[in-house]
Amino acid sequence: MEIRRVPYVDDRETIAETVQAAAEVQGMIAFTLVIPELQAYLIEEARRHKVPAVDIMGPMIDELARLFQRSPKREPGLVRKMDEEYFRRVEAIEFAVKYDDGRDPRGLLRADVVLIGVSRTSKTPLSMYLAHKRLKVANVPLVPEVEPPEELFRIPPQKCIGLTIEPEHLNTIRRERLKSLGLTSQANYASMERILQELEYAEGIMKKVGCPVIDVSRKAVEETANIVLEILRRGGRQS
Repeated sequence: MEIRRVPYVDDRETIAETVQAAAEVQGMIAFTLVIPELQAYLIEEARRHKVPAVDIMGPMIDELARLFQRSPKREPGLVRKMDEEYFRRVEAIEFAVKYDDGRDPRGLLRADVVLIGVSRTSKTPLSMYLAHKRLKVANVPLVPEVEPPEELFRIPPQKCIGLTIEPEHLNTIRRERLKSLGLTSQANYASMERILQELEYAEGIMKKVGCPVIDVSRKAVEETANIVLEILRRGGRQS
C-alpha cells in the first residue's frame, strides 16, 4: 500500500490535484482540513470523482464544540505555532551551549544564573536542564591552576550558584569516568589528594564570590535544578 501525504493544503487547486491523483489509482483520501470552505470543496470533488473521503478531525471537533459550548477557531497550524515561550527556550539552550565550561567569560554578565564548581559536579547537564526552563545559564569550572575570569566577581552573588560534592562520591564518579575513557583509574584526576585540593580551592572561590552553595552528592539533576530555582525565587537566599 502506498501512502501519499499532502501537507499545508490551503487552496482549491491542490485539493483538485489530490482528488484527481486518488481517482487515477482508485485510492481514498483521509483529510484533516479545518477550513469549512475547503472541507466542502474536497468532499464535493471526491463525490464527483467517486473517491472515498474520510474526515478525521471533523467529527471530534464537532463533539468538542458541543461539549464545551464553544465554536472552534477553524484556524490551521495552531498546534505548530511557535510562540514567544518557544523562542525563549531555544535562545536559552543556545546560550547554555555557547557559554558552557567557561568558553567565553563575557557570557557571565548576560546570564540569568552562573554555575561554578569542580569537574564532574553536573554543571553542564544542570545548565541544559535549566535552559529548558528558559533560563540563560553559563557555567565555569574551578581548577586550582586556572584563575577564574574576572567577570565572575563582577556579577551579583545572588545570580551565582556554587556546586560542591562529597570527596568520596566525587572520587567514585571520576574513577568511572576514567574507565569509560579507557584510562587508568589511578590517574591524578581521580586521586583523593587532588580531589581534596580542588574542593578546598573551589570552596575559597565560592566564599569570595559570596554565592549560595549546593551539595550535589547523590542528587539527580532535576532535584538540584529545583533547589536552584527556589534559590533564585528567593532572590539568592537559601532556605
